[in-house]
Amino acid sequence: SPLAFIVAAVFMVIVGDLFALIAYHTRQANFGSWFSNMAVVLLLVIPALTMRLIAEERRSGTIELLMTSPIQDRDLVLGKFLAAALYLFFLLALTIVCPLILAMNTKLEWATLGSSYLGAFLLGCSFMAVGIFASSLTANVIVAAMTTFAISLVLWLLPSAGQMFGGTAADVMQYLSIMQHQENMGKGVLDSSDLVFYVSFITAWLFMAIRSVETYHWR
Repeated sequence: SPLAFIVAAVFMVIVGDLFALIAYHTRQANFGSWFSNMAVVLLLVIPALTMRLIAEERRSGTIELLMTSPIQDRDLVLGKFLAAALYLFFLLALTIVCPLILAMNTKLEWATLGSSYLGAFLLGCSFMAVGIFASSLTANVIVAAMTTFAISLVLWLLPSAGQMFGGTAADVMQYLSIMQHQENMGKGVLDSSDLVFYVSFITAWLFMAIRSVETYHWR
């Protein structure tokens, strides 16, 4: 829909402006700061992208058609997720023009850049998995967006909460923070534990979304 291109244009303006400001003030390709700021943009944008995925089906009544069609609930949820993930990939692919401009005048660490993009994509997919679950809980798209943002923000701030407890609790909350793993990948550190975390995180939230959709059959 035209809205998809409007969102893409706004996303590019914000991310491009952040890139220009960081490059101007640091006088170097500071991708760590750029991707950290991009993560904030994703935190704000993705709830708006996922809020209608299932909630709109319930609001408009088309969920009944989906529930009686010859597809499994798993296929419904995974189809919604893959469509959203493909659009996220499209958004991130647009931003590659920023480092390519720098590559004309300076030497870039392409391995670090690739790891950073992978981290941003997995972080965005994690937000989307939460968003699909939130969208499956309600027919109100605004409630779905606010729930997605609230859960994502709590998961983002877990390390800060962990510092209040210290010890093992702090280590656990540090590991459960979705931002911590993205920051590691933003430094060019491609650790299997970060990949396992994101895959497990996304799988868990999609599993809960599937179970939530299954409850529609009981109503």
